[in-house]
Amino acid sequence: MSRTRRTTEETDASAGTGAGAEADESGRRPGQPPRGGGGIGRAVVVLVLVAVGALMPLFGPRVALDGTGEAGAPGAGGIALLRAVLLAALCVPVGELFVTWLARWVPGAPGVAPRGWAAGAAGAGFVASLGLASVVATGNLVPDSPADLDVGGLYETRDGRLALLEVNAFAAAGLLALSRRPAAQVLPLAAIVVAEALRAHPTAEDGPLVGTGLTVVHLTCAALWAGGLLHVLRTLGTRAWRSSGAGAALLGLYARVAAVLLAAITATGVWSTLRRMPPGTVLDQLTETAYGRALLAKVLLVAAVAALALWARLRLRLRRTTGDPLDACAPARAEVVVLGAVVAVSALLTALPVPIRW
Repeated sequence: MSRTRRTTEETDASAGTGAGAEADESGRRPGQPPRGGGGIGRAVVVLVLVAVGALMPLFGPRVALDGTGEAGAPGAGGIALLRAVLLAALCVPVGELFVTWLARWVPGAPGVAPRGWAAGAAGAGFVASLGLASVVATGNLVPDSPADLDVGGLYETRDGRLALLEVNAFAAAGLLALSRRPAAQVLPLAAIVVAEALRAHPTAEDGPLVGTGLTVVHLTCAALWAGGLLHVLRTLGTRAWRSSGAGAALLGLYARVAAVLLAAITATGVWSTLRRMPPGTVLDQLTETAYGRALLAKVLLVAAVAALALWARLRLRLRRTTGDPLDACAPARAEVVVLGAVVAVSALLTALPVPIRW
């Protein structure tokens, strides 16, 4: 009986050791108690960042217009907020498709990926595009009631047809994200990019096709950059990628492509700015117009993102073989936050009066 009891205790001990090993694989060290506060803390941080990001486009027009003598459009804050949601909803699925494609080029890449956010993002984009379409349906005024909406009139104007195209494209992207062929989202996402570019450059503008082409390239590269980095970090957060050299390889591959994307964003951004602000007036308009002030804020934020990206790249190069790629590239997490601010300011630009070409 003594032997039987001792054998039972040894069996229980070995079972406890196995449980401890499983705990180690899940991220806890042997003997370390479960960390329940970490998830709560991260959730609080995310909520705070989302709230701050929402305040930027919501109150940004009032701050940018202060002292300029310019008049803002009715409901500019709400429109900027809806546009920010739309742009963020575009970045998420674009980034997921982009990183999924990049992962195919990583030797020994694990066959796992984090749960996709594309369907949820498409839902948010659908709601935001519906809100923007309702504004267009009332003659670019904020509707006071459903009776103010002229839904049939959306089919009769260029802006109305573009708004409807975005609504339908987000609906299609959401359905495709839940299907067996999520890569087919490329088509409706491309339609959204083109619709946004066409909306930003009406036919009355001087050289609208050139402006539309610049915006298509600018918006595509920005969505790949911001959405791609978000999904790379989420991928590295999985156990399979984080514990293998493939994680560092994926981050390094993304960093090389991101450098090209940044160059394209900078070139198209400068060109678009010079088309709207002649070289001799740029410095004055950057401080004396609401559009210029928001544009200056965006330039400073992009410069900060570039600095964080360079820092992350240097740390990755130093710790490629010895360190955790996610810990070695902690600046990349700050880069995602600043990129979110860039998206918010970009949405703010769409709600501000375009500068007068002096």
